[in-house]
Order: sequence, then C-alpha cells, then structure tokens
Amino acid sequence: MTMPKRLDPLDIRLTSWMARHAVTFTRLAPGIVFLWFGVIKFVPGWSPAADLASRTISRLSFGLIGPPIALPLLATWETLIGLGLLSGRFLRLTLLLLFVQMPGTMMPLILFPTETFRAFPYAPTLEGQYIIKNLVLVSAAIVIGATVRGGQLLAHTSALPSPRAT
Repeated sequence: MTMPKRLDPLDIRLTSWMARHAVTFTRLAPGIVFLWFGVIKFVPGWSPAADLASRTISRLSFGLIGPPIALPLLATWETLIGLGLLSGRFLRLTLLLLFVQMPGTMMPLILFPTETFRAFPYAPTLEGQYIIKNLVLVSAAIVIGATVRGGQLLAHTSALPSPRAT
C-alpha cells in the first residue's frame, strides 16, 4: 500500500525515531522479562514455571542437579541476563548466557509433551505457550547481538554510505 505523499514527513520522523530507539527498547523489554521471571523464581510458589524448569534441569543433568539447586541456579542465571540487558553492560557475556540457556528452556516441549501440548504439536498448553514465546526473546537477542560491534538500524537507505568506486 502506497502512502499519500503529504504524509511523507510524518512517516520519515516516525521511522527515524523508531530506528534510533528500537534496539534500546528491544534490549530493555527482554531485560525486564528475564529480571522479573528470574527474581520470582527465588520466592517459593511465585513462579508458575518453577516445577517444570526444575524437573527439566534435573532430567538434563541426569539427576545430578536436583530441584533445590536447579531453581536458585536458574533464578540467578535469568536475573543476571535481565540485569545485563537492562544495564547494557557486558552484553556479549549476557547474550552468551541467554543463548546457552535457550535450548534448555525449549527442552520441556520434547521432554514433557503431555504437559506442554494439549494436542502435539499444534495446540500448546499455557506452559507450552510460555516456552514457545522464547523464540521472540531469541530473535530480540539476535538483533541486540548485531549491534555490539556498532551495528545500527537505519530509517532509510539514504543513510547508507555511498558505494565505493572500483
């Protein structure tokens, strides 16, 4: 759909604002999620994911890490990711922690399909939906990771440097 020409100035201002702030918002939103979900795991009974997460860690560690250790470990891990994303400091380490955690976070879909799906593989339970939403967090982390060496979003291609003559 083509926009009327008279709206171009508004469109340019809006897309420029989004390009300037998108990566920051993309970093802060998952930071809030990780900090919040991590902190509530420290309080018994507050996290609806605590039991499933503990059992997943126990199964993945072949029983070496039981629930009394698994949940505080996961809570600490998620809290550190949240703090790293919110502060914008140590982003490479923060993203490493996030990317290492994500496969384990997705494992209940495979390890506990009767708890994560009403009908496998297309009708997830609330727990399954909670897990599947992590795909959005991974995508956000990829965008954030693309900027750790100075990458940025541009509102329009005219902001790109002109190609070099060869």
